[in-house]
Amino acid sequence: MSGQEKSPRTALVTGAARGIGRAIALRLAADGLDVAVNDVEANSDQLDEVAEEISAMGAKSTGIPADVSDQDAVRSMVERVSDEFGQLNVMVANAGIADVQPLLETTPEDFDHLMSINLRGVYLCYTAAARQMIGQGTGGKIIGAASIVAHRPFPLLGTYSTSKWAVRGLTQSAAMEWAQHGITVNAYCPGIVGTAMWDHIDEKLAENEGLRKGAAIEKYSELIHLGRVSVPEDVARFVSYLASADSDYMTGQSVMIDGGVQFS
Repeated sequence: MSGQEKSPRTALVTGAARGIGRAIALRLAADGLDVAVNDVEANSDQLDEVAEEISAMGAKSTGIPADVSDQDAVRSMVERVSDEFGQLNVMVANAGIADVQPLLETTPEDFDHLMSINLRGVYLCYTAAARQMIGQGTGGKIIGAASIVAHRPFPLLGTYSTSKWAVRGLTQSAAMEWAQHGITVNAYCPGIVGTAMWDHIDEKLAENEGLRKGAAIEKYSELIHLGRVSVPEDVARFVSYLASADSDYMTGQSVMIDGGVQFS
């Protein structure tokens, strides 16, 4: 390698076996980054397919099954990426789950399980990535999954909304603390997206509201001013910006990519 050539930057995307995470991983690979992808063990077949698709694009990739709520697993994952790729420049803490039910029917166990993924998992990914980036001395981009419900909750999504509000606060705190190290921390806030998660949300909302399956998402889609349900690539395009040098002067923000459902 000549002195003028630089090795590609490396990204790690969690929850990347399908949906928004998959779209983000593929977009970052198209942008020229090497991309390690993560998901739970149960989704390892789909995860391997994403890694193979990235490799076919000419970027380096590997699939790393791990539970983001497990501190040791997250540490090991970040260490593996830095060892195999030589560095970690972009962390996308995308992994998350949804729970659709009234607050009065939500058990403490339900609450703790969702928070372990949506909040603890993001916290563990943020901090593990920050330690690695600070050690490298190269700065970096840390990006988290929030939601439009981080700005205004939806009924029957109380616990999910709470977790995303917390991600928004965590993102702001991390941005303030790590700016001195050249690390920016931002979050993306999708709206109604055509993914398996929203299929689940639609089914449960329809059940609670006495509607047929599909009617709930149709009802909420009427709130979208741009007139269509989002696709994962809409979100991936914005994450591409957050991962690029174009966003170097932006930090601590949680930006809605929702077609105009809500406004900050």
